[in-house]
Amino acid sequence: MKRTSKKNLRFCCIILVIFLFCSFVVLPQLVQALNPVIATITVGSNPEGLAVTPDGAYAYVTNYQANSVSVISTATNTVTATITGLSQPNGVVVTPNGAYAYVANAGSGTVSVINTTTEMVTATVTGLSYPYDVAVTPNGEYAYVTNYGSVTMSVINTATNAVTATVPVGINPAGVSVKPNGEYAYVTNEASGTVSVISTATNTVTANITVGYGPSDVAVTPDGEYVYVTNYYGTVSVIRTATNTVRTTIPLGTYPNPNSVPFGVAVTPNGEYVYVANSVSSSVSVINTLALTANPTPTATATVISFVFGAVDWLIITIVIVIVLSLILLARYSRHNKKKPTNSNNSVSIE
Repeated sequence: MKRTSKKNLRFCCIILVIFLFCSFVVLPQLVQALNPVIATITVGSNPEGLAVTPDGAYAYVTNYQANSVSVISTATNTVTATITGLSQPNGVVVTPNGAYAYVANAGSGTVSVINTTTEMVTATVTGLSYPYDVAVTPNGEYAYVTNYGSVTMSVINTATNAVTATVPVGINPAGVSVKPNGEYAYVTNEASGTVSVISTATNTVTANITVGYGPSDVAVTPDGEYVYVTNYYGTVSVIRTATNTVRTTIPLGTYPNPNSVPFGVAVTPNGEYVYVANSVSSSVSVINTLALTANPTPTATATVISFVFGAVDWLIITIVIVIVLSLILLARYSRHNKKKPTNSNNSVSIE
């Protein structure tokens, strides 16, 4: 009886350890995986663009249908101001010093300049054609605006808030991004299937790079060596800036993948990962850029990690692990507690 009690106590202790481990280690991870969204903030209808101030204190969100911009405090995750009077605002960018936000108004063909201190429009740049996206040079001196309604990109002097140059690019220019050293701007031409490379010193196109069908957004890595371009049919083109050639094309699933339709793209500050927003599949693909660095061949394919059902995967894996461990413990418990045959002492005493 004593041996059986000890085994029962040992078994209970093991189960208790597993329970505590799941409660304090696994469960919090599951909660985070199943609900990674820590807040949902109500803004205007059809939010499109988003930009964060350099200090990370505020986020500016353009509300396309509401004709407004919502200012969100990242500390409280609440809307602290709503700037109205815009016209189908789309792209938005905050200057490097955090003093102004430039908003592209597709409806009115203008760019609104918002003072981030007063949260008021202090200037309006006119004469644009369905402005789509906007980017600012690292020194904050110029803003580049793609005119989706034409075949041009406008250059705005931020000191005077006037258009100082108009650069011919491809058809339906959409996304724009500036190299960290400010030497070049990269513009995606949606209908042309190309990326225009623009010298910021001369405001002229120095190269047109053929990428995938319907390129939308564009992002440059922090070291300026690569440019990532999202293409409509579920691919990402990786451009080497030194040669202005496509180094590789990364499929986000099976190509062609119209169920992906990647649009937004962003690179982490350390340059290790690229995040791609897939609008139709409601997912985000994460590209490991280290895979490109490790394999220098032009046909190298970067590792893509899908987060579509990541939370479900974590849940299933954890449940399976707990079940397997429980079965193992139960088997061991059953084996040790089998009744062993005993020798009956049915001796008869003979007098």
